[in-house]
Amino acid sequence: MNVPANLKYSNDHEWCRIEGDTAYIGITDFAQSQLGDIVFVDVPTVGETVAAGDVFGSIEAVKTVSDAFCPVSGEVLEFNPAVDADPSIVNKDAYGEGWIIRIRLSDPAEADALLSAEQYAELIG
Repeated sequence: MNVPANLKYSNDHEWCRIEGDTAYIGITDFAQSQLGDIVFVDVPTVGETVAAGDVFGSIEAVKTVSDAFCPVSGEVLEFNPAVDADPSIVNKDAYGEGWIIRIRLSDPAEADALLSAEQYAELIG
């Protein structure tokens, strides 16, 4: 299972890449493999401020729908247009082109409470 060391992870299987005062957020390779073929991603929260742990959208796969939880607090700036156009990109490149939202962090220190790659790898076994 792919768990890049440069990212932070949540117990809900989201990842977070911090760049200055913004963060890119997506679901982990483990999460996309458990969901199966992703057919739709819905992010109704663009422009809204969400708290860490809040649902920011949903991910629909062929057999299930799953909520996506924000690992850090901030304003949702963008829903990845590539994922909007082709949701299966999350299956193909969960940590790269398959990012889901970009947010402006309200408290960058929250990222310190997230899991490291090693801790996340232990979580998923």
